[in-house]
Amino acid sequence: MRLVAAIVFALLAFPCTADPRSDSQEAIELDGVARTFFVHVPQGLDPKRPAPLVVVFHGGGGNAMNGANMSGMSAKADAGGFIVAYPNGTGPGAWNLLTWNTWRCCGYAFDQHVDDVKFVRAMVRTLSAEYAIDPKRIYATGMSNGGMMAYRLGCEAADLFAAIAPVAGALDTESCKPSAPVSAIIFHGEADKHVPYQGGKPTATIDRRHPRVDNPVSYAVDVFTRANGCALQPTRTKTGHVRHDVYSTCKNATAVELYSIEGQGHAWPGGQKGLRAGNVDPPTTEISATNLMWDFFKAHPKP
Repeated sequence: MRLVAAIVFALLAFPCTADPRSDSQEAIELDGVARTFFVHVPQGLDPKRPAPLVVVFHGGGGNAMNGANMSGMSAKADAGGFIVAYPNGTGPGAWNLLTWNTWRCCGYAFDQHVDDVKFVRAMVRTLSAEYAIDPKRIYATGMSNGGMMAYRLGCEAADLFAAIAPVAGALDTESCKPSAPVSAIIFHGEADKHVPYQGGKPTATIDRRHPRVDNPVSYAVDVFTRANGCALQPTRTKTGHVRHDVYSTCKNATAVELYSIEGQGHAWPGGQKGLRAGNVDPPTTEISATNLMWDFFKAHPKP
């Protein structure tokens, strides 16, 4: 792997949300392919004090800046004092139609059998060499196909990630066996047609060449509650259209939580409505997934 530092991608045309004083665009060469990512480092962050790292995965058909704009994670990083990485998936174009290889989905990455877990590990190694990153506080989140990528890392990179926060994703494998404790906080709209809450075939999709059947959200919850030795019955509360399930007595200081949003479609709760396969439905304003997952991440580093 060779680091290609300080690359300025003119074709990307990042919108004004990127701050040139604190944001950078980088690439690593992996298996002969340049893989790119965008990094946000809050101004004033102590370079000698290890900071948390949150990795945000865009939805299928999007790119790194879609993930940044949709989640608003950079502003949260400024307030919370952590570093954010926004990686790009792969696709037939340079900056659009990018996807992640997540078991049964999606697009180019699925067709080409791209090893995105290997890429993420390499990216985290690169960032850890450049910045003071706390190895016990590395977290992953993403939307849709990016949420599926967060699930995949919870299954296959639990040694690296302390917690995951999938949004509107699906855990589409029957062989998820985390090698280490990993906490999970999950967000999903009950009216999602792109990744159905109850599982099954999506009734709305941009990737019609790859028909799939998704596992239900309850399956993902069951996988992580059992892996973490949590109580199988949650403590449940409901406020407005939001149901919150908390699974207690988990081992190794882990936790599993689920936010189910009644009437919510395919969207990042409290976020911006994105393009194409980002937030394709209006997001709820009753909760902020970004705020809630950061509070959860803070409370659940690696044991």
